[in-house]
Amino acid sequence: MSKTNRRSFLKYSALASGSLLLPNFLHGLGKADQLSVNGGKTLVIIQLSGGNDGLNTIVPFRNDLYYKARPKLGLKKDELINLSDEVGLHRNLKELAGLYDNGDVAIINSVGYPNPNRSHFKSLDIWQSASDANQTLTSGWLGRYLDAACNEHCMAPHAAVELDDTLSLVMKGKIRKGLAFHDPGNLHNLSTSPIIQKLGSNTLKDHDNPALEYLQKTLIETNQSVDYIYQHSKIYRSKKIYPDHQFGKRMKTIAELIGSGSETKVYYISLPGFDTHAYQKYFQGELLKVYSKAMSAFCEDLKMCNRFNDTVILTFSEFGRRVEQNASKGTDHGTANNIILAGGGLSAKGVLNEMPDLANLDQGDLIHKVDFRQVYATLLDKVLQVDSQKILGQRFEPINFLKS
Repeated sequence: MSKTNRRSFLKYSALASGSLLLPNFLHGLGKADQLSVNGGKTLVIIQLSGGNDGLNTIVPFRNDLYYKARPKLGLKKDELINLSDEVGLHRNLKELAGLYDNGDVAIINSVGYPNPNRSHFKSLDIWQSASDANQTLTSGWLGRYLDAACNEHCMAPHAAVELDDTLSLVMKGKIRKGLAFHDPGNLHNLSTSPIIQKLGSNTLKDHDNPALEYLQKTLIETNQSVDYIYQHSKIYRSKKIYPDHQFGKRMKTIAELIGSGSETKVYYISLPGFDTHAYQKYFQGELLKVYSKAMSAFCEDLKMCNRFNDTVILTFSEFGRRVEQNASKGTDHGTANNIILAGGGLSAKGVLNEMPDLANLDQGDLIHKVDFRQVYATLLDKVLQVDSQKILGQRFEPINFLKS
């Protein structure tokens, strides 16, 4: 290979690795649409990045301690949508409230883990790897699901996809990885560029450079999965109106892929901006509005294509916020938080446990009552149909919020 071709090769391979995040678990050609996983259910995970303030999302408006801790930031009853005589939703979640009233939503409070960490990076690593607080894992819980569910003949990098430019730890297994992209069309255009096509052809070889040969092989194999995603993105076209926001557009892409019958089992997407140290009411309110509208359109899409009952949607954040407001009209990093579950296959609906105990705090922070890995265990066992203990490394008691 000439020096010029080598430079072009490395330039475009770097571009490909950044945009396609090429998986390393493909073992053959021409069979990228054969998915060796069980069951017909789909899991969608939404990460509210930055630490969403759960107390101003699901609000205990009858609790005087809430307003004592938040004299300026606390949301009054007329700023909420009542779920009960004591609990209300942020008023910008009115579309989510409609799903709640329809029995399509479950809320679990006080979710976290022992010895919580208030660092964005460490706490997110803990949630994405499903590790203990004092443990560091280099694989994600969904990546380990791929390792366990795909046998040696599994040919599908699209088994788990992340709608982003980079692949998160959660999607990285010890052997296999998911596929990251934000737009199927852009992904396809990149894979079909003349240089990428030339790099992926059998005419361009360098037997003296195993690294280049490996990258070429990976490009060839990944292009098959890219084509699979692209073709399925054109089968079902949503007619729903999503928020004119990057998150809304990517949620629409997920809906179209699910509606197309794609074999993808797991979708992962993030909505950033929830690190609300200052002027929280405005910034959180705007983000929750985007989230709520996108969730409503997404669920309506799934109902229209008869996939709602087979899909479970989990919304989480890496931690909650401190109970007391700060001096900048916001809140600082906290610990336990609520999670939101949605789908047509819920066996338990509404608010599933007690609201956080504001009279019993740990140095001003909420005390977790539910380990987040209990939620993961339930999803692994009942949605992804694998042995949760094998994936999580220990036994966590599932929570009864899903039908069998």
